[in-house]
Amino acid sequence: MNKSELAAAVSSVTGLSKADAGRAVDAVIDTITAEVAAGNKVAVQGFGTFALKERAARTAKNPKTGEVIQVAAKKVGKFTPGSNLKF
Repeated sequence: MNKSELAAAVSSVTGLSKADAGRAVDAVIDTITAEVAAGNKVAVQGFGTFALKERAARTAKNPKTGEVIQVAAKKVGKFTPGSNLKF
């Protein structure tokens, strides 16, 4: 399911127009993205938790050339599924 299919599903469940449902889906995604980027956790009860995780710097190997390279530390998004998503 992609974003437009999700908006169509929201539209059929809520009775909103597809355009309004699309804006609602975009607003939810934008809000979650902004909060996680600011370092906050976003927990949706029963669905899961979105958070920011720091990855440490490390050495890696280029599989094509065999050259050892340094990979810088970075922050990545993390999703932990809630109890309703564990099958």
